[in-house]
Amino acid sequence: MVHHIVMWKFKEHIPAEERPELLRRMEENLKSLVGKVPGLLTVEFIASPISSSTHDMALVTTLEKAEDIAVYGAHPAHVAVADAYVRPFTCQRACLDYEG
Repeated sequence: MVHHIVMWKFKEHIPAEERPELLRRMEENLKSLVGKVPGLLTVEFIASPISSSTHDMALVTTLEKAEDIAVYGAHPAHVAVADAYVRPFTCQRACLDYEG
């Protein structure tokens, strides 16, 4: 089993009052990828990190094997969600993948 963790910050120009709805849409659409992307087993979206955090949100996914990370990244359903609901609003992406 492989875990793929991604964190982002909101772009500075995104108004604070719009952020809760954007987070809701990100979570809903990223979670919808389970069952659509081969090898993707679970999706957890962290929208309310505690104040010591360095990022505004995180995605924690579980995949069957390491090769599935590339499949997930290139899958048309994932690309569509990322392009519509994540990339336009976020910056400073950080990623960590590990087996366990």
